[in-house]
Amino acid sequence: MPAAAPTHEDEAPAGGERGAAMVVRDLTKVYPVQFARLRKFFRRKTTAPVEALRGVSLDVRAGEIFGLIGRNGAGKTTFAKIIATLVQPTSGSVTVRGFDSVKDEGRVRAQVGLASAEERSFYWRLTIEQNLLFFARLYGMGDRAARARIAELVALFELEPLARRRFGQLSTGNKQRVIVARAMMSDPPILLLDEPTRSLDPLAAAEMRATIRKLAAGHEPKTVLLTSHNLAEIEELCDRVAIISRGVIRAVDTPRALRSLHKPTERVRLTLRGKTRDEAVRALSSLALVDFAAHEAGGNVVAEFTREVDDRALDRALGALREVGGEVVSADAERATLLEVLEQYERGHDSESAHGGKD
Repeated sequence: MPAAAPTHEDEAPAGGERGAAMVVRDLTKVYPVQFARLRKFFRRKTTAPVEALRGVSLDVRAGEIFGLIGRNGAGKTTFAKIIATLVQPTSGSVTVRGFDSVKDEGRVRAQVGLASAEERSFYWRLTIEQNLLFFARLYGMGDRAARARIAELVALFELEPLARRRFGQLSTGNKQRVIVARAMMSDPPILLLDEPTRSLDPLAAAEMRATIRKLAAGHEPKTVLLTSHNLAEIEELCDRVAIISRGVIRAVDTPRALRSLHKPTERVRLTLRGKTRDEAVRALSSLALVDFAAHEAGGNVVAEFTREVDDRALDRALGALREVGGEVVSADAERATLLEVLEQYERGHDSESAHGGKD
């Protein structure tokens, strides 16, 4: 349930870490097995407790867009819910603008707005305005202040033509904009956006990213924690990124710095005319191309392989195809993104686990 709108006494106390909007130290969350004793009594098989987060430590600076990336089930949503005080940590601490998330739960809740793709608390038969007014009253806002704030948010998210439409009649993209608008109702300094573009079409996702940039660069810039498994989105928006895998933070840095830790690679796609697939395979098979594959498409042959940027694999492939009389009608390359970095940490974790190593 939303907390009351922030007041002067909700200002952060002195003594917090300078420039940090959020400070997380050794955060761990373990979900116990439900009815474990009862299941044991009846000799039913039980699973192990789920360790969603383990020893997470990081700082989020005031005014930055901070990305948290990882695969589904990596711990991103649990992390956001702990900061929003919806879930209690098993151990460790979270400080939001100087307030402890456990000891000062109400004040922390007043500092943050959470928008989740799994939001189910809206009333589908009420209009956008009616839903927002309901939540404004939960925040303790008076009628006049609430209606003025709703008008601001409806304008910000370009929802004016839809303001009197029922929530259940909205498209997925418009519902997501209403969810983010609800998170901003009390004008919190920190926004927790949990996969804000999930299930959105490309156009709606681009509009949501533009809105996030607008919020972070506004007159009173918001601190944004953005969780996602959309790596291109993270690279486009975020100042810094944390990679989380199986509940553990593997690295924290800028997207550019994280990419530079690994040799840049790209996926090359050559479209060949005048040769069959078998002829193309014979011409290229001796080059030991990485992840080589070939298939026929639209009367042409498409050959694909991965190479390190600036190596000679592409030149050798083009030369081999020319020698057999093949006509290359197009050559496209897709540069690797943070996906390779994420997969590298996943493989590293799997290797350590297989050899009994520690994280």
